Amino acid sequence: MNTENPTAAKMPRRIAQTVINSLKGGVVPRIGLPYITVGRRQEIEALLHDVEIVSEGGASFRFIVGKYGSGKSFLLQTVRNYVMDRNFVVVDADLSPERRLHGNQGQGLATYRELIKNLSVKSRPEGGALSTVLDRWINTVQTETALQSGTGADDPHFAAMVETRIMEVIRSMHEMVHGFDFARLLTLYYRAFTDGDEELKGKVLKWFRGEYGTKSEARQELGVSVVITDADWYEYLKLLAFFFRQAGYQGLILFIDELVNIYKIPNSISRQYNYERILAMYNDALQGKASYIGTLMSGTPQCIEDRHRGVYSYEALRSRLQEGKFSQQGMQDLQAPVIHLQPLTSEEMLVLTEKLADMHANLYQYRRVLNEEHLADFIKIEYGRIGADSHITPREVIRDFIELLDILQQQPGTDPHTLLHAEAFHFALPADDADKDIDPRFAEFTL
Repeated sequence: MNTENPTAAKMPRRIAQTVINSLKGGVVPRIGLPYITVGRRQEIEALLHDVEIVSEGGASFRFIVGKYGSGKSFLLQTVRNYVMDRNFVVVDADLSPERRLHGNQGQGLATYRELIKNLSVKSRPEGGALSTVLDRWINTVQTETALQSGTGADDPHFAAMVETRIMEVIRSMHEMVHGFDFARLLTLYYRAFTDGDEELKGKVLKWFRGEYGTKSEARQELGVSVVITDADWYEYLKLLAFFFRQAGYQGLILFIDELVNIYKIPNSISRQYNYERILAMYNDALQGKASYIGTLMSGTPQCIEDRHRGVYSYEALRSRLQEGKFSQQGMQDLQAPVIHLQPLTSEEMLVLTEKLADMHANLYQYRRVLNEEHLADFIKIEYGRIGADSHITPREVIRDFIELLDILQQQPGTDPHTLLHAEAFHFALPADDADKDIDPRFAEFTL
């Protein structure tokens, strides 16, 4: 029987290595996702509909909710790669004790800095693409000016014509909140670009990255008396989104993960301020106060639905986000602001294990040992454990499976059936069962 998958055989081994290592370590790989994506078709279609609205000048805001290991980060990464391929600018950040949506000690600004550090486009998907975007914008304007005017850089009037087109874009931003100051910085960058002044370009980029701590420092180095702060960083993201559209991109998509770190804030007032920031961002998107920007936030059911500490503890958010009376298990409204990730079915996991088995065999150059019967046996055992219907997650299944593949590859001649039916594996309980007696209100703090 032929157990080789031709698609896996074509996959570059460096990508296979990254995917296998990431999944075994319990994290989502940045590359190679199309090779292993299964399920989530409806969720992806719903989110991509949002992306289309953003490209047409609208805005969107969604929450992705699922337990640890359920595939939240995988879904976000899949959408991230999709929108980059379609000429969107993307930014992403994980919240942490040092990075919040609101804070009086730089936590909000720290989130903005992380987002800008991770700013990515198709030509530079690993982040740090802000200067790439700005330089491309100027080069594009120069090219368009040359084509429309029939002149070139050697024409004495060419620089003036380019600057006129640049100013048209910049003036369109003046009426937006902080738009005038933002436009001044774009003008400084353009002039530094044309003059070849790398030092000035670096200072402007420093400002856009939110790295000026005081207004006096910005005034001394750039002649501007404003800096990005904890209070207004999201307003500058809206400005960037509008600018990116003028610069030839489709728009800006924000990915913010680990909302649980707001849930964990011990001070109730600080939590409420963070939820107030979420409400402001949500209202901006739905009320038409933002353009060309989409936001996806993700977290666990607890950090969203807990009435004492979660997002739903803020009544204005709960009343907007809570499911209606017709939603039920297996029949949720995927156009609602909150998407609850349903567990992958055993059939979908079976497809995934086959993909991973082929990828592993191609990576380590051996003929695949596990046949369809072995794969089905593995899935049957994983999903047959007590509590698996509510506790098992793709992360656990995948890590078990890659460990199985590694052992079979490192110990040639080992019988897969023997490993699958070993007592240690066959009767193991899902990892989450260890926490089954913990009060769910405090379970997050045991991680």
